[in-house]
Amino acid sequence: MHNNLEDLTKHPVFHYFVEISNIPRGSGNEKEISDYLVRFAHERNLEVIQDQALNVIIKKAATSGYENVPTVIIQGHMDMVCEKNKGNAHDFEKDPLQLRIIGDMLYATDTTLGADNGVAVAYALALLDSQDIPHPSLEVLITTEEETTMRGAHEINPVHIDGKILVNIDSEEDRKLLVSSAGGVIVTQTLPISWEQAPKQVVTCCISISGLYGGHSGIDIDKGRGNANKLLGRVLYDLSSELPYSIQKISGGLKVNAIPREAEAIIQLPSNAIKKLTEKIKNWNSILKHEFRVSDSNVCIEIEQIDTTSAKVFSKATMDKAIAALMVIPNGVQSMSRALEGLVESSTNLGVVTTSATEIKFESESRSSIKSLKYAMVHQARIIAEILGGELSTDSDYPEWPYRPESPIRKLFEEAYKEKYGTDIEIITVHAGIECGILLEKIPDLDAISIGPDMYCVHTPNEHLSISSTTENWEYFLYVLKKTKNFNWQRERVNVIS
Repeated sequence: MHNNLEDLTKHPVFHYFVEISNIPRGSGNEKEISDYLVRFAHERNLEVIQDQALNVIIKKAATSGYENVPTVIIQGHMDMVCEKNKGNAHDFEKDPLQLRIIGDMLYATDTTLGADNGVAVAYALALLDSQDIPHPSLEVLITTEEETTMRGAHEINPVHIDGKILVNIDSEEDRKLLVSSAGGVIVTQTLPISWEQAPKQVVTCCISISGLYGGHSGIDIDKGRGNANKLLGRVLYDLSSELPYSIQKISGGLKVNAIPREAEAIIQLPSNAIKKLTEKIKNWNSILKHEFRVSDSNVCIEIEQIDTTSAKVFSKATMDKAIAALMVIPNGVQSMSRALEGLVESSTNLGVVTTSATEIKFESESRSSIKSLKYAMVHQARIIAEILGGELSTDSDYPEWPYRPESPIRKLFEEAYKEKYGTDIEIITVHAGIECGILLEKIPDLDAISIGPDMYCVHTPNEHLSISSTTENWEYFLYVLKKTKNFNWQRERVNVIS
């Protein structure tokens, strides 16, 4: 049991995890961490490539006796999701994460931890820095903007990659082998705003929804957790049938790939309607407390009277369309796999809603392990946008990672696990975006596997990482690397080809 960070950093993986936690690395803000990786390589006389997307590739020669083993690509991403609790002054652009240990778990204080995917970076650095770990030739590939656009993986030039065996370290479940993942696309529905003069003698109030659990928009989408944007739509729709109010602004969520935990609407209404509003919000608190008593027991709706009153509000037509959008934009599980029991096949998450001077944006991430179903959700979103008088755009379209029936690297990991632990490792797929799909399109015949330690509540300020799982998973990974020397790669290739 590690009681303090100083003790924890004696382990090479946590030494580097703590070190990179001092470097801001939110998606789109990776210059500093990318340059750090380049300096790390130069200081150890390792070959390094940094491309225009700030991806970093570091190469290390095989240790003695492993010169004839096929090159292994070790891959992860350097960026992290930047989420924090409301009222927290942490600045992800410059502040280091404030790490803390509770039992076997490592947390950051009121922010995301960045174990997704700082673990991969820490594993890679510990391995590159080692002098006594046996391994084949290594190509460490650390990408950028995975959490937002996957731009880094899309920008990789395959001419810089020699290996055909990929070990991705972006899985979040120990003692399991991840062998396929969903594809995804970011869908933005844009609704133009028609403004009108605000009524006279009104009171301005903020209706806020908070206390939701949130989570990863792929991995946690089947857990029935509340989506603050969707709940806000329900509340506003109900209020519109009984209260004479206008909307000044709606907003919710911070990241399209995180289930939104908070949302709010700034409304204006006559002062004599405040009592009725208070009663309605009290009733909605009871409704949601009951609906989400298992998954989101801390859900809360509050109203706060504010001093700032805008001279303009949404027109009645814009208000109706905005509420309709919140109500009808799909959210949650859309289909379950008929081939693998319990696997989400398709889903969509209304992650971010923003209001500007000219438009309201509704941003969703749609995922599916079947390409045609992914685009069916895009077509549905386009129809909804057009019916409401808006437009639709897409971004960050990435492919699924299909299951490979015959995989030498999977077989090696399976054999090593059986030898080390005396039991079979569990083979899993995940309803989330993994860069393997993009890399498979770029590098023909790439054979991929994904591993990682246990981490929980990723993409939320409650994200935490199991310390014991991280060290055990690391030892398993090193055991596999050691076994690459005696594995019959040629026989496995022949079997795959045949």
